[in-house]
Amino acid sequence: MGNSVLYLCTCTLAAVLTGLALPFLKRFAAPYLLDTPNALKKHTTPVPAIGGCAVFFSTVVTLLFVRLVTNFPTGTLHNLRGILMGGTLIFCLGLLDDLRKPQGVPMPLKLCVQALAAASLVYYGVTIQIFTSAWIVFPFTFLWLLTLTNAFNLLDIQDGLCVSQAIICTTGLAFIALPSEFVYVNFAALALLGACLSFWPHNHAKNKFFLGDSGSTFLGFMIAALSMGTGYSRHVSSGFLAPVFILALPLFDTFFVSVARLLKGKNPLKGSDDHIALRLQRAGWSRRRILVTFCAVGIGCNLLGWIITKSSLCVTLCLLVVAGLFFGCAMRRLLQCK
Repeated sequence: MGNSVLYLCTCTLAAVLTGLALPFLKRFAAPYLLDTPNALKKHTTPVPAIGGCAVFFSTVVTLLFVRLVTNFPTGTLHNLRGILMGGTLIFCLGLLDDLRKPQGVPMPLKLCVQALAAASLVYYGVTIQIFTSAWIVFPFTFLWLLTLTNAFNLLDIQDGLCVSQAIICTTGLAFIALPSEFVYVNFAALALLGACLSFWPHNHAKNKFFLGDSGSTFLGFMIAALSMGTGYSRHVSSGFLAPVFILALPLFDTFFVSVARLLKGKNPLKGSDDHIALRLQRAGWSRRRILVTFCAVGIGCNLLGWIITKSSLCVTLCLLVVAGLFFGCAMRRLLQCK
């Protein structure tokens, strides 16, 4: 069986498993995983936060299936063990947080478990590849993983935002990784893509489901891990900047929320209504317009990420300047939205 067929089967199987898991979870798990309305989330009735369980289940089962049916040389999928181990820790932490709502899990415990999950990746050799010194590699790897794990969690403030960005980012990662030998990135990215594509309609349906913290943090961790496993610099040395563009929107959203909270004298780790989506809603934007805008910006950033892997240093610097000006202007305008 050729790799292209395996890739298609991986994406399809994850999508099918997610679709099958959701009705089962709705019947047996939904009563214990209800997201109730609060000051930030304005839905009128409790919504089952079972999407994360479905996405986690389908992704893990799909990747285990891939491992069983493939005959790659020993060590080819070695890094996948660390990713699955860390992803499972993050999912369990998020699930516990969902079960303990509205109190949730204390932030110190969250950060400790997230650091442990990051350590499992480091142990299995999944680290940022642009540095050679371990004293630099390990701290930056931990920072990258923890930032993006929580970035996708912050994005999950409006229907479709988190899962749509996950779809866009996994597509970008797979598109860049597919021609390479990093097959574990290919399979994991396509499994996540299939699971998210299958879940997305249920995030907008009349009787909708939420991802929950278990789903949003799992997606953030997995995408952050996969972004470190692709050979961005195969063609040009500046290609290492590609994941920054691929994940620019989640990173910007987190940076903006943190700055907005600090400007108000608030703890950046404490919840507030400073999310970009909530500010745009107060400025009169419809939820649909916000979602479409987020998707358009995310797709644009991913295209720039792909261009960077093929472009000279001069072109890369020009794109960095343009992107910096765009996000700088966006931040200035958003800070004016009260």
